[in-house]
This record gives sequence, C-alpha cells and structure tokens, in this order.
Amino acid sequence: LAAVEAQLAACPPAGTPSGEAAQAFARTLLDGREAALTTPEPLLELFPAALAAAADDQTRLALCVARAGLVAHGLSLAHTHVRLNASQLHNAARLRAPALAGGPEDPARRRHLFAAIDTALEEARAEPVDTGGLMAERASAARLMMTVAQITKHIDASQPIRFLIAETESGFTLLAALLLAKLAGVEERIEISPLFETAEALEQRGERVVEEALRSPHFRAYLRRVGRLCLQFGYSDSGRYIGQVAATHLIERLKLRVADLLERYDLSGLEVVLFDTHGEGLGRGGHPDGLDARFDYLDPPAVRAAFARRGIPVRLETAFQGGDGYLLFGTPALAQATVARIAEHAFAPLPEGEPDLVYAEGGFAADLFAGARAAFNGLVEDPGYAAMLGAFGPALLDRTGSRPVRRQSDTGGPATIRHPRELRAIPNNAVLQQLGFPANLMHGLGRGAAREPEAFHELLRRSPRFSNAMAFARAGLELSDADVLRGYVASLDPGTWLDRAAHTRRPGRPAALLAVARALEELALGDAARGVFRRLRADDLALRAAWPGTAPAMSDRLFALHALRLCLIHRIWLLAVAVPEFSPRHGITREGLVHRLLRLDVEDAVDLLDQVFPAAPPPEEALDFFEPPSPRHGGYGREQQEILRPLRAAFALVREISAVVSLECGAFG
Repeated sequence: LAAVEAQLAACPPAGTPSGEAAQAFARTLLDGREAALTTPEPLLELFPAALAAAADDQTRLALCVARAGLVAHGLSLAHTHVRLNASQLHNAARLRAPALAGGPEDPARRRHLFAAIDTALEEARAEPVDTGGLMAERASAARLMMTVAQITKHIDASQPIRFLIAETESGFTLLAALLLAKLAGVEERIEISPLFETAEALEQRGERVVEEALRSPHFRAYLRRVGRLCLQFGYSDSGRYIGQVAATHLIERLKLRVADLLERYDLSGLEVVLFDTHGEGLGRGGHPDGLDARFDYLDPPAVRAAFARRGIPVRLETAFQGGDGYLLFGTPALAQATVARIAEHAFAPLPEGEPDLVYAEGGFAADLFAGARAAFNGLVEDPGYAAMLGAFGPALLDRTGSRPVRRQSDTGGPATIRHPRELRAIPNNAVLQQLGFPANLMHGLGRGAAREPEAFHELLRRSPRFSNAMAFARAGLELSDADVLRGYVASLDPGTWLDRAAHTRRPGRPAALLAVARALEELALGDAARGVFRRLRADDLALRAAWPGTAPAMSDRLFALHALRLCLIHRIWLLAVAVPEFSPRHGITREGLVHRLLRLDVEDAVDLLDQVFPAAPPPEEALDFFEPPSPRHGGYGREQQEILRPLRAAFALVREISAVVSLECGAFG
C-alpha cells in the first residue's frame, strides 16, 4: 500500500505534465513496481489460510467476495475500457507503415491495403515503450496503445484491456488496431472490439467488418491466443438514427451472422463477448417491462440458441448507466433482486420445441422492421425533424451527461441544429419525451401494421420476441399525444400568433403578439416543423388504428403538464418582445437576445440583460467628486421588476415541469 500511495503521490496533475514531473513519476513506477504488485497472484495465495482461520460464516463470505473481485477484475476496480475512432487508428497505422496510405473506403485500393497490412503484421516486432516516448507521441491511437502497455507493465498485468473502436466500417480498422498493439507489445493484453451502432454498420457493414478481419491469418491467430472475440452494440445511437424497434431487429440479425462466420472460419472454440451498451431510458434501450424483458430484448433466446448449437460460449455484458442505472443497486434488497434477475437470465434453459413465430413466419415481421427502419431514416434526414428537435427542446432540460448538449454558435447562444447527429444521444431522447412524442419508440410501424393488421395482431399475441420489441411501441403510444406535439409545433408558426393578434380583445396585446410573429418569422422554424408534424401524425394515426383493441394513450396528468408548460413558454416569449431597445454592445443586439429567448436560452440571455439594464447604480455613484452632483437616475428598476425577474421565475417553472415530465416518462439517460 505504501508503494501504491507513493505512485499516486508522484502522478502529475491533470493537463500536460512537465518533463521533470513525468520523469519523476516514471522513476516511482519502476522503483515500486514489485512492492505495488502488478498481478493479484500473491494476494490470492493468502486466501486459503485466511478462509480456514475465519471465525464465522460472515467473515468467510466477505473473504469469498473479496477473492471473487480480485479474480474477476484483477487489481482494478472494474474492467478497463479505452475508446477511440476508426480514423484515428488509420492515421496512426499509416505513420507506422507508409504502404497503408489511403483509406479502406476507396474500392480501388481495398485489396492492396489488406495485402499491405497483412505484410506489416507479418513484419511487425514489439518496440520498447517508455514514459518519454509516450509524451513525445502525437498520434492519439499510438499514444493510447502505449498507455495500455504502461498500464500492463506497471499497474495491472492480470486482466486484458478492452479496446473499443467507434465508427468501425471496415475490417482494415481491426487489423490496424492489431498492428499498433503488436508494435507496443500488447497484442495479447487487449481485446479489440468494434462498436456497431449506425444503420449502415448494423444492416450492411457489420458482417463485412468481422469477415474481412477473419480473412487475415494474423487476426485469427490473435483471436486464438486471447481466446475471445469482443463486439459492442450501441442501442442508444442506433435508437437515435433508426428507432429502437428496427435497431433490435438489425442487432439480432448481425449477432446471428457472426455465429455463422465463426463456424465458417473454424473458430467455434472462441468465447464471444456481446457487449450491449444502452441507457436506462426507453429510447436508449431501457425496456419498459422490467429486467426480465430487458435481458430478453438485449439477448434474445434465438441468439443464445444459435451460438449454443455451434458450441460457441457467449459472455453477455450489459450496461447500467448513470444515476438511473445505479438505482437498481441502491439498497441491499434492490441489488439482490437485480442480481437475481441477472442470474435467472444467465442460467435460463435454451428454448425448445417450435421456433418463435416471428422466425417461423418472419416475412411480415421482416417487412415491418425494414419499413420502420426506412421510415425512421427518412424522418432523421427531414430538415423539419432537426428544426423541431433544436428549436427550444434542449433548453427544457437541465444538464444531461458529461458533454455539452450541443455546440454553441459563434455569436453566442444555441446554434441551429441542421441534423440530429448534432444533438447528443441523451438529450435527443429527452427532447422527444419533452415534446410529448417519443418517435424513436414507434415511428415507422404504422404503415406496415395497417397494411396487415391481422398478421400484426397474431404476432403480438403469439410471438414472445415480437411482443417484447413492440413493448417499446406500446410505451411510446402511452407517452405521446399528437395534440401535445401540435401545440409545440404551432407555437413556432408565426401564423398562430397572427391569428391570436386578430382575435384578442386585450388592450395592447395585438402589438406584442405581432412582435412574436415577426421574431418567429426571422427564425424560420415553423414551416419545416409543420411538415415533419404531418409525417409523424400520419404514421401515428395508422399505428393507433392497427393496434388491437383501444390503443394506449397519454395520461391526463401528463397532458396537463405539457399544457401548463406551453402557457409558460408563451409567457416567456411575450416578455421577450417587451425588452426595450438598447444600443448594441460587445456584439449583443436586442434582436439577437429576443431570438435567444424564443429558443428558451433564458438564463444566459437574462444574465446579459442584467448588464444592459442593471438593477442598481454603480457603486462609485455614491462617492464625492468635489463638485455639485449631476442628477442620479438609479438603476433600471422597472425593467428588472416587469421583465427580467418574471423571465427568471417563468423559466424556473418550465424547468420544474420538465423534471416532472421526465419522471412521468421514466429515465431518459
């Protein structure tokens, strides 16, 4: 422990360390490596004697739990994962082997690149790795691989480190990772794992990625040495781009194809790790019907049976994310129940008898999922969808996750969102809930279900797998109401405000309503949002008509919350156009601030208005300047009292209602 504490004390602070600090840290790592341990073996040898000497069962249980943790996680608190993008690997590999210039996306060079990287793998030899070289390295992928080498040398050599690769679209990427690992001397210490989460990766490229890598004898030899193939599937981003129901179909299909590939390449003896990453919210893969249904959704019985038939052992890894995920382990009773559900799924018998109807008569289901995928892709590419998501939805939310919800504009305030990819996955899902229409749960199903309602009803009734997936659609219908979405979309339409101006009887109100209409006309979000509303409405009507019995509907309580918040948003907009004219300062204009308020960037906008209309005079006004004083007019009390304070109060209520909406919808993270 003293050696570990010395290593921690020598660790340079965050940021770029000085050469001297890094040198001192390296010396401490080397001097204390044996005493600090890099493997749990010396500790594990002590457990038999400790268990034999334990005074009671409680002590023995505690020792067994501690030993299990050491065996499972080594000297770390959990499994270590690192992550980067495919392009970073390509760049680093090109620097190490000039013959790899170009990219695998060029069809004319694909065969040459695969031949060249196989040659590079044949010739690669491990190079020394030290802290100085790590500091000097500029290629992020090579630097990360060198960091892995240092961890395995000085911190923990007992457990492999998962090397996750996002945006993997070619097997060349996996071979590039293996090349860098060989050069760093850690090819047997890492688990190279592609991440599949886009429509293209799940539908077309995922199978090709795995097969291209398996064609390489070097990659097959690597897999046999480490004993496992690791794959990661992202339910959060796939739900964002193709919808949850289509995503589960494509992910299941890709897993089944991987089982076929391993059998074809005589790799059935490998363990396959299927790492399903998702959030707790419905739109990010958290199931509405409890943990049993959630595990069957992520790990369908048919997938388990397919790997078992080929004699391929499978390790399922799944995510419990953030505070919502931690709740499932928040008390001993909750933790015990959660672990029990995990164990029940892990040791459940394989399905026997007739296959699930969704596979036996899969024509309709396959068409339904394919239609939903195409419809949702069309929705995502519709400019109106981005306009609807980005108009003011992100401002309804308190901060979510560790990264910014979206980028900022160059002139301050929220940037215009041109495509859903510009909005992070967590707020994307949360905004749909806040708009009263979680389209990522059910959009695109209506047309197919309405075409063959009898087949739809039959599968819902008789297919456990199909009904498990359709639980998301059911939950989406329960949390959505087209009239709620219509209210938000109509609020962006200048015509709505012109109609109100024509019919109001309140003195002075027509001018304010016309001012809101003019400002919304300048934002130009209304027409696009109305177009996407019609698209969503048409499919929603079809799905509700095809749903057996009475389709689920939004609760009166949730509807009332949306209505109340919409009133507050309108109040904020009317206050926004009441801001007096002022001279531009530091690039801030009245027009710009009104636009920010219409997009509910209230907190920052009001902070700026506080500078323009301060509540109190400057403190130097009270000083004696040795002359008869000129008149003092004080601060902007009226603007503060009638505009700025009401803006803050109304927006605070908007955020409070948003929190309640989130609770009504369940987790969104």
